[in-house]
Amino acid sequence: MLKDYIIAKSTEDVIKSLALSPGNARVIAGGTDLILDLKSEKIECSHLIDINKIESLKKIQLKDGEIIIGAGVTHNQVNKSELINAKGSLLSKACGTVGSLQIRNTATLVGNVVKAQPAADGAVALVALGAIAQVKDSNEVKYIPVEDMYRGLGKSVVDSTKELVTHVKFKALRKNQGSSFIRLSQRNALALPMLNVAVVVSLNEDSSVDWTRIVMSPVGPKPMRATKAEELLKGSTISDNLIIEVSKVAAQYAHPRSSALRGSAEYRKEVLEVLIQKALKEALLKATV
Repeated sequence: MLKDYIIAKSTEDVIKSLALSPGNARVIAGGTDLILDLKSEKIECSHLIDINKIESLKKIQLKDGEIIIGAGVTHNQVNKSELINAKGSLLSKACGTVGSLQIRNTATLVGNVVKAQPAADGAVALVALGAIAQVKDSNEVKYIPVEDMYRGLGKSVVDSTKELVTHVKFKALRKNQGSSFIRLSQRNALALPMLNVAVVVSLNEDSSVDWTRIVMSPVGPKPMRATKAEELLKGSTISDNLIIEVSKVAAQYAHPRSSALRGSAEYRKEVLEVLIQKALKEALLKATV
């Protein structure tokens, strides 16, 4: 049963409040998932610690070539950010597809990550960007790649009763780098996607591929990187045949389940190859502009 609602004024306040109620406190920012989980008794807590008054967690900033997004930043703020549109446009696009406008104005990107749903649009884009999360508790500060924050379907390595994710950060995209985010969903639906693909490509001066990240979901317990497909592209000069080959290799990492809402596994895997091809072409085009 909820006994107290604490308005934290600093990250130190949050860590202290979590430590004072071991196992019984939760951090709340947007609360779009947390409130539903509390009402359904999926989770229980006696204390909620509100971080919305902590100004340092509500910023999007560029520092030493990295974009830093605080834990209190909403999806809509990411979507509308000129900085992210210019230096990480796939994340802007991903955050613009989440739910309804009301949800995007309330739900936070970091909350999207901590919830650990494999189809979460913002998290998929962050994995493609190679994003890292800063996690604090009463004993230490640690940095965890977003792609390593999953320990199973809907399960995070972050203990929300003890730890606070203060921000996520990633290297701002530069010249000769391009990105793409493509989402397949039911028409006019606000639910999670049938499929989404996020791609970031970096080119060498001779237009060959330096490195690539190809991320797909929901096709496994977390956003899935197609590492063998990425290796296939490294050092290569792009051609239509190579893109088709890469999409087939990437799709081998996908293990979607048949779903009444998302379609059959066979259909989604076949469509996935097309989405990967489209995302690669779009990212490559942006990298050459």
